[in-house]
Amino acid sequence: MAETRAARTQFIVALLISSLVSIGMLGLYGLNKHHFSYDFMVWNLFLAWLPLVFSLRLVGVLQRKLWSSWEAIITSLLWLLLLPNSFYMISDFIHLGSAPDDDVLYIAVMFSCFIITAIVLGLSSMFLVHREVTSRFSGRMSALFVSATLLLCSTAIYVGRDLRWNSWDVFLNPGGVIFDVSDRLLHPQNYPQMFVVVLSFFALLSSLYFVLWRGSRLLQREAVRDLL
Repeated sequence: MAETRAARTQFIVALLISSLVSIGMLGLYGLNKHHFSYDFMVWNLFLAWLPLVFSLRLVGVLQRKLWSSWEAIITSLLWLLLLPNSFYMISDFIHLGSAPDDDVLYIAVMFSCFIITAIVLGLSSMFLVHREVTSRFSGRMSALFVSATLLLCSTAIYVGRDLRWNSWDVFLNPGGVIFDVSDRLLHPQNYPQMFVVVLSFFALLSSLYFVLWRGSRLLQREAVRDLL
């Protein structure tokens, strides 16, 4: 248990360092250009951290209480609501289109640093919750849970990028969110691009997570074999 906590702490420290490197690259660019036109990336990265925070909280709660407890349910819902923020940052590559030609390579590297960190945060968060689901349900149910969650995240990315809704709008303006989403669900023929975006993100996130999950299982087997 102590080794697990130490490894988890080291991993979080590594993510913090990666986040600081991203912010440092942004700071250097801003100081050099005398403007901080990409400062929104810092806010987006902060939002990308929240799912991992809530997933760690959920793991702690589930060590003491059942998943049916109010604390576990609320924490799970907050995690699910915020999880798309980690993967949403992939869509920030769209801003490269407005980058100055002389700076586009540096900005692409800077964006990649932010976005890769956010993706790792999201996948790690998904992994922690998936492991809790696996310990309580069958493999088929666990796979269904992961698929449904990633599909919801992909849909949320579309809602966030194309419809400009945020996670907190679910509480601040639920009527508007429901209207926009239901309109597209009821009249999908009017929004063909929706399917392209959602399915593209779903394919990307699913493939990335599949590699992570299988890689973690392989590393676990190697660790057990080394102990033997």
